[in-house]
Amino acid sequence: MDFQPTEDQKALREGIRSFCEGQIPFDRFPDLEKSKGFDRALWNDLAEMGVFGLRLSEDQGGVGLGYSDAVLVFEELGRRLIPGPLVWTHLAAGIVPGAETGKTVVGGIDRIGHAEGPIIIESFDALDALLVLRPDGIERLDPRALAAREAEIPLDPLTPVHLLEDLPKGERIADAAAANRMRLEGAALVAALQLGVAEGALDLANEYAKGREQFGRPIGGFQAVKHILAEIFVRQEAARGGAYNAGATLDAPEVADVRRAVSSAKVTAGESAIRNARNGIQVHGGMGFTWEVAAHYYLKRAWVLENAFGNRDEHAETIAEILDELAGSDA
Repeated sequence: MDFQPTEDQKALREGIRSFCEGQIPFDRFPDLEKSKGFDRALWNDLAEMGVFGLRLSEDQGGVGLGYSDAVLVFEELGRRLIPGPLVWTHLAAGIVPGAETGKTVVGGIDRIGHAEGPIIIESFDALDALLVLRPDGIERLDPRALAAREAEIPLDPLTPVHLLEDLPKGERIADAAAANRMRLEGAALVAALQLGVAEGALDLANEYAKGREQFGRPIGGFQAVKHILAEIFVRQEAARGGAYNAGATLDAPEVADVRRAVSSAKVTAGESAIRNARNGIQVHGGMGFTWEVAAHYYLKRAWVLENAFGNRDEHAETIAEILDELAGSDA
């Protein structure tokens, strides 16, 4: 399977990267914090660029591309830490009217893998619709009808969260197979975001290492710093292979086990995002622990994404189960 992007895919990726870097410079993050991580104008711009309707057919008002293309787009969104319920709204395109155009902002709750955990809703104040994944299907709820309590200090300042004491039943809009499929697709897109976080952390650390001088030369020339940056790069490329494989396998499920590909991507990209963000702070030294440096945003976003559509432990168990099944069939 060839993971090298085509020329059209490279152009798509560069276009998204240029937009993200131009619209969301790091010095804009404090303003996004004040708006609770959501900017309607930015959201509309993302919709106009086809982010949410990327995989819808042109007849349905979408772009007509595949999962491999979506992975490249979400990689760039993660690289620049674009806030908002990006994955849920993308998944809702074609299911919830207006999601693909950005008119309807869609959030979600995964109760398949976290049925006993706390009920947490991200970007609650910005939502027009809420999807709930349950073992027996997908439900839709009106967020305005829910009594949610805002967390005063969210883990990621660009990802505000609300807590629910109780989650009522909603309108069922799809069956169990669709719910499991959406969860699988969501995990693949989150792995792409995590790949982007791993890359962004390296970009930030590398830039700092080139410009920060000690003893008359850039710290990037010191062997200890070189080793850290090299390790970050290796983890980044491991995450890339997994995320790209997940997208390609979703496009061509006949070539491999989709669940195995997606779970492998989520495990690898999740590990890479968290460790790269930590090492990025380490490269910054004492400055890395200050609010003024953007390094902390990458670590906080990595922690948030870790728990989206299944954490590493859950996906590792899925891989183990698949491998056990294969071993049993060969016996």
